[in-house]
Amino acid sequence: MWRRRCARDGGYGNAIAAPLYFRHPASLGHDTGAHPERAERILALEAALSERDWLGYEVREAPAATDEALLAVHPQSHLDAVRAHCAAGRGFDADTPVGAGSLEAALHAAGGACALVDALLGGEAPTGFCATRPPGHHAEPDRAMGFCLFSNVAIAARHALAAHGAERVLILDWDVHHGNGTAAAFRSTPEVLFASIHQWPFYPGTGASEDAGAGPGEGYTLNLPVPAGAGEDEWLGLVEHIVVPVARSFAPDLVLVSAGFDAHREDPLAGCRLEAVSFAHMARHVHALSSDLGAPAGAVLEGGYDTGALAASAMAMMEALAGGGQPRRVEPRALVAALAESVGRHWTLGVRA
Repeated sequence: MWRRRCARDGGYGNAIAAPLYFRHPASLGHDTGAHPERAERILALEAALSERDWLGYEVREAPAATDEALLAVHPQSHLDAVRAHCAAGRGFDADTPVGAGSLEAALHAAGGACALVDALLGGEAPTGFCATRPPGHHAEPDRAMGFCLFSNVAIAARHALAAHGAERVLILDWDVHHGNGTAAAFRSTPEVLFASIHQWPFYPGTGASEDAGAGPGEGYTLNLPVPAGAGEDEWLGLVEHIVVPVARSFAPDLVLVSAGFDAHREDPLAGCRLEAVSFAHMARHVHALSSDLGAPAGAVLEGGYDTGALAASAMAMMEALAGGGQPRRVEPRALVAALAESVGRHWTLGVRA
């Protein structure tokens, strides 16, 4: 089993190494016009980060993904389709426009996620954030959809397994929309524990709590749907009382966060009620889990469509991933207890509302 030796201060590898921020100018060349998933998301985040000296993160340019990395998740026919659509400037659907610069942006988004994995599992950094676009968690192995062309986090997880000898990877997806593409990529394998907290019923229509994966992967998909209006107590309760205990039993070698910020109360596309500090609290749970298990943790940008809320929430997460701190604890409510009962078909949990 792959394991990084922790430094005595609770960090990883070299205790003085800085966390990493991966970016690429091609993210701004993915022209979606007035679409909610637009370049202004990156511009707002990086303007805020530059005012605070990038929170101490070392800024690196995200490389392009190799075909080998992409083909570990997507068939050749999908790569060909993305290239053809981008060359023609023909969107996949109303939600997924593309243009001449979209292919380069998508390659660097997937490649940045892989470079983050390389840095974490190579001991270069204690944590990191890949803030590129387009996002990825809706891209199914053979279908671009939901603003997404390549399944960035899934590609990064496969890269960890294939290139670094990791045996198990945890993906925590806290985007407000279910990560159907990531789920599809790992539906039938026990190598990846995929935990998704998402608004339900909602786009893309997947993610029912009863869906726990299939075949050898049954039990390794944790779908944790919440209703519109759900706030910090519900989201934190699910992380604290379900995701973290299951993850401890799973014992991953790497933790990846599909970091969407569209569960923020100001987001125009969803109906949950999180604040920027809510993402810090969830990230503190991730940091504590990572430290306890000796498994590095990093995040990859997904959604978040109010630019001010996105910037504030992402920075709160970045500070918590790098600095840790005590997460807010909550008592499990009825929703958490009900979902714990569902997850309890496959994992031992002691949750009572």
